[in-house]
Amino acid sequence: MHQERISHTPDAALTELRRRPAGGLARAGLNKTQVAPRTELSRTTVQLAFQADGPVPSAPTVTVLAGALELPVGELLALQRSAAGGGNGERPGPGRPIGQWDPHMLEVHPAGTAQDGFGLPQQRLLPGYVRREHDRLLAETVREAGQGHSRMLVLAGESSTGKTRACWEAVQPLAEQGWQLWHPFDPTRAEAALEDLHRVGPRTVVWLNEAQHYLGDPSAGERIAAAVHHLLTDPQRGPVLVLGTLWDDYVKQYTALLTPGGGGSAQSGEGTARRTHRERSPPAFDPRALAAATALAEGGDRPPADALTRARAGGRLTRDLAGGPALLERYRTASPAAQALVEAAMDARRLGVGLHLPQAFLTDAAPDYLNDTDWNQLTDDWAAKAYAELAEQVHGKQAPLSQITPRPQRRPPGPTTPADAPSPRPSGPAFRLADYLEQHGRTGRRRLCPPASFWHAAHTHLTHPDDLYDLTRAAEDRHRLRWAHHLRLRAAGHGSTNALYRLAELREAAGDGEGAEALTRQATDHGDTTALYHLAELREEAGDGEGAEALARQAADHGRTGILGVYGTREVLKRLWPYGLDPDGTPTPRWQ
Repeated sequence: MHQERISHTPDAALTELRRRPAGGLARAGLNKTQVAPRTELSRTTVQLAFQADGPVPSAPTVTVLAGALELPVGELLALQRSAAGGGNGERPGPGRPIGQWDPHMLEVHPAGTAQDGFGLPQQRLLPGYVRREHDRLLAETVREAGQGHSRMLVLAGESSTGKTRACWEAVQPLAEQGWQLWHPFDPTRAEAALEDLHRVGPRTVVWLNEAQHYLGDPSAGERIAAAVHHLLTDPQRGPVLVLGTLWDDYVKQYTALLTPGGGGSAQSGEGTARRTHRERSPPAFDPRALAAATALAEGGDRPPADALTRARAGGRLTRDLAGGPALLERYRTASPAAQALVEAAMDARRLGVGLHLPQAFLTDAAPDYLNDTDWNQLTDDWAAKAYAELAEQVHGKQAPLSQITPRPQRRPPGPTTPADAPSPRPSGPAFRLADYLEQHGRTGRRRLCPPASFWHAAHTHLTHPDDLYDLTRAAEDRHRLRWAHHLRLRAAGHGSTNALYRLAELREAAGDGEGAEALTRQATDHGDTTALYHLAELREEAGDGEGAEALARQAADHGRTGILGVYGTREVLKRLWPYGLDPDGTPTPRWQ
């Protein structure tokens, strides 16, 4: 009989899930207030578990209540899965209750550490919060989500302006309503998001901190945008709240993916636009916010009190609290060898290399950043000393250069990962430059060209095709043409379809059509058929219509359908593509 009930609809399962614990309370002669101490759950959690219009209680809550009321745990958990929509054998949606998250795990910057009685660091501090103008839109968006409307908000601003903390404070009312929060992060942000966005269920906050790592991923960005669009517009999956943060530099580039007609995403539309907001977190506190911070300081809140002694004039308290000025001072007063490593990392990031910078690359890039005197004074262990110096944290929060060990992917096969895909393994130690120093490098070094050791180290040690191709373009822009040529060849050797296509163009221009086609086929083998279209265009312009048609046929055989996204207009498409078009723009072959 129980099994029959468990197989009912989610609403029926939820009704039964409430009825059984209520009966257990009656048999035990307890009320909800009395049962809370026995379970070590909060009174709010217990109240919501029995509340008729409350959310589905979490599996841990059900387990604890079943034990306290002497009810069959397995049967109640089966009801919980059915009530949550997982009774068909699917995994429950990603995320966990908001109240179970440590804000620092969501990348909220700590403001130092509290000390125990022995003067040792004991707990990371989260200072009192000062609400500012952008918090009003955040609160309104969260309120609308809590009322049953799916919403998305992207909070933009410079590094360390309080964006992530503002989002954390905004979602606290949803914690009281039993909402979940999901932070896609492992093995990479983009992979995690693409893998599980289709499983996100109602009453979930999707936490896309530093959204450029999701929307800007070369292979997954547009698919993530499409999945977010579907999540926001599917009434069966709402309400949901998608919160993202972005640096100002990325706002136009990536929020276009989620607005009508932007970024080439066919999935964007008016439905998403109505649900999506963008707000900016200002870098400085206005007078009203400074007054509120002063009140916190006078009330004994030490972090804002310390920050006000340094940043009151400029009002940049959040950046000070996040350790930005201390990071900059550490860099400026570092040893010459440590400065050289940081400057090599700054140049790598501003020219397009990924977040994780290989140690071997940084070490080999550093020498030409040193003058002759400093170079001649280096000892054999200069690199180890410099890395150790840069690993020291400022105010217990951040280090100028932090070691990161990329993890190999250990996830079950899914829609985007074939079962036989090899597990990528890290090739060696890697480091990440602090955000504040990265942004400082983008502005302070934008007119500087890296020295020869930088290009040599990049060519020797970097292997990611996108990194190599970005450096190829950077070298060309700076008239380092020999390095550009060798970096392009290395990028092509590591599978960069852009590099392969460019080499194919050069071969075609030199009259080597056979070599151009071979390179184009290599790009196609790496999953990009766009090169076939461009090569077809070159053949068409050269008067080789038969060759252009043959390449178009090859592209069709590889299933390429995004032609309008490549060429942009129907007129160009009709000239280049030997296809007919259905009324909706779908290519239809003219041949059989």
